[in-house]
Amino acid sequence: MDQQELKRRAHDLDVTVWVGKSGIDAVVDELDDQLANEDLVKVKFLRAARAGSSTDEKAADLADRVDAELIETRGHTAVFYR
Repeated sequence: MDQQELKRRAHDLDVTVWVGKSGIDAVVDELDDQLANEDLVKVKFLRAARAGSSTDEKAADLADRVDAELIETRGHTAVFYR
C-alpha cells in the first residue's frame, strides 16, 4: 500500500492512543498491542508530552520503539503503520 492510500485511510481514523505527561514510555506497549491488531493507529501528543521537542521528533522516537512506520504527522497527531 502506498503512502497516499495510507494517508487517505488514516484521515477517518479516530485517535486511540494519547501521549500525556508520562511520556512515550507509558504508551509503547499499548501502541504495540494496537498495531498487532490494526495496521494503522492514530496517536495524539498532548502538550505535557511535547515539553520542548516537536511532535515530529516524539513520533519518530515512538515509531522506532514499536518498529512501525511513521506515515505522517499533522499538528500534534501522528499516524503509525505496521
